[in-house]
Formats: sequence, C-alpha cells, structure tokens
Amino acid sequence: MEFGERLKEIRTSQNCSQKELSEKTGLTLRTIQRIENNEVKPSLHSLKMIGDALETNPSEHVSKSEAKPYEFSFTIKITDMNQFLNDLKTLVKTHWKTILFIVIVIWAITSYTDIKSGILDGWNNK
Repeated sequence: MEFGERLKEIRTSQNCSQKELSEKTGLTLRTIQRIENNEVKPSLHSLKMIGDALETNPSEHVSKSEAKPYEFSFTIKITDMNQFLNDLKTLVKTHWKTILFIVIVIWAITSYTDIKSGILDGWNNK
C-alpha cells in the first residue's frame, strides 16, 4: 500500500474530509488530493503538519519495503555563482574598512589571552 492510500485510510477512519485536513494543516486542498493520489511525495514539512493534524505519524504507516529515502539535490548554476562573486566583490569594494574592522575585532577577541599575557610579560620586563 502506497503512502497516499494509507493516508486516505487514516483520514477517513477519523471521519475527516480532505477539506478539513487542509484547514487543519494549512496545506491546500489540491496538495492533499495530490498526496493521496500518489502524484507527489509530501515534503517533510507536509508530513509533520499532516501527522500533527491527524495526531499520528504518517511515516510509520508506510511499510519498510515501500519506504524510500527522501532525495535531496543541490545545484549551483554557474551564472548564479558569477553573480554571487560579483556581488561579493562590490560588497568588499564599498565596505572594506568595516570588514577589516570586524576581522580585527574578531581576531582580538579570539587572541585575548595571548595578547594579555604578551602585554603583561612586556610590562614586567620578562
């Protein structure tokens, strides 16, 4: 049994219509219909919202043989990366003094004990 079919079974066993489930979850009615018809895989957010609304964990109702891990992809377009680099160059050109100040302050904070001991050693002629 696919996830959408099992979801429909759980929802109907609780006498909850698709519209009521939509209102409880904040998902659109069409999204609920598409999930139940196995047209789409629900997102992790949708799974959580449905689980909260039905007071169950829908992912537990999928058999282990049918359970497929969620796949995530990460794609960077070269044009987006070029735009990012151009924006970064512009930022550094216009705010280099502020960036330098922030870097020096961070360095001073992280090196405080070394700086303090060096000053004390110099003060005490060591």
